[in-house]
Amino acid sequence: MPLDELEAWLKARAKQHPVATSLPVLDGYVAAIVAGPVSISPPDWICPLLAVDVDAFNHGGTSEFAAISAVALRHNDISNVLSTAPHQFAPAHGRKPNGDVDARPWCQGFHAAMRLRLSAWAPLLDISSIQHGLLLPILLHCVDGQGRPLLGPPRTGGETEKFLRNAHADIPDVVEAMRQYWMPTRYARAR
Repeated sequence: MPLDELEAWLKARAKQHPVATSLPVLDGYVAAIVAGPVSISPPDWICPLLAVDVDAFNHGGTSEFAAISAVALRHNDISNVLSTAPHQFAPAHGRKPNGDVDARPWCQGFHAAMRLRLSAWAPLLDISSIQHGLLLPILLHCVDGQGRPLLGPPRTGGETEKFLRNAHADIPDVVEAMRQYWMPTRYARAR
């Protein structure tokens, strides 16, 4: 299933409440799976992402299976880029009506994947740790269930506005830095 068809398929599944409501959300979620602290079984992260039952993995030829395959391919693409050419990693951000980059959906997808194993992310969530800065360009764009900024209200002023407007530019670098940060423990556990 090509990505444009996948996006239409996701929009048609809105009543099933998939985590992925758009390609940017899907892309952020998959990036967190690739760069995160632990390996997660594909059904454990793909089923909530697409709002499919685990049995969908067993039935080729269905739209659900095609969507699962498209997500697996996107996972492999992100993993390959981060492994072989991390400087080429580019999150699939959308655009706001005024043309500015809209990083929020991608970041919300990343955060949704973090919540699958939130305790494993604890070292980066500790605000007293220097590594917490790796999450800031992402979490700055996230809101809680009530639509409030996840990190609290931003400080007022021109510098804050400029930082928020440009924080998305740091996301490719922090995703790769997180992947490198977790690599020694993630792959030590996988053995």
